[in-house]
Amino acid sequence: AVCGHGCKYGECTGPNKCKCFPGFTGKTCNQDLNECGLKPRPCEHRCMNTHGSYKCYCLNGYMLMPDGTCASSRTCAMVNCQYGCEEIKGEVQCLCPSGGLQLGPNRRTCIDVDECSAGKAVCSYNRRCINTFGSYYCKCQLGYELKYISGHYDCVDVNECVTNTHRCNLHAECLNTEGSFKCRCKQGYRGSGFNCS
Repeated sequence: AVCGHGCKYGECTGPNKCKCFPGFTGKTCNQDLNECGLKPRPCEHRCMNTHGSYKCYCLNGYMLMPDGTCASSRTCAMVNCQYGCEEIKGEVQCLCPSGGLQLGPNRRTCIDVDECSAGKAVCSYNRRCINTFGSYYCKCQLGYELKYISGHYDCVDVNECVTNTHRCNLHAECLNTEGSFKCRCKQGYRGSGFNCS
């Protein structure tokens, strides 16, 4: 079986047919499936979609049970947690629905962890980190685009000279570089390449 566009989060099962891994969707399995929008809903109270998965959490005054259901809890109601709570050895602790969130100074509400500035994100050299609430993703660096080449997705250099996205002067030639471009005034002209006279 050959899948011309590849299967990003899945496997090729027939000519251009992808079988997606759980949590992913789309023709090439490149889109995250929003499990929170499925019927029946996967969580009893609240649901937070994450990359390739989801997390359940409860309304204030409820405790998240191991099976994902929410049980009424007087202790949770008293603590007033933003995303429900759990009881460990008789001690009530507020929960955050994702590893990319941490309890704030009041120990009740959750604040975002900026994985990009904290250095916790893992992105390959030609990708940049974009922080999101509760997580992050890796995007191609400026001057690169995502392409499916020899069996996998990669960020490849955009040739601005070919795509005509350069800003070179009419009397300059465009030279493609890795991730960018240069402009050089043609013979008989002088200047920066953006301005030639």
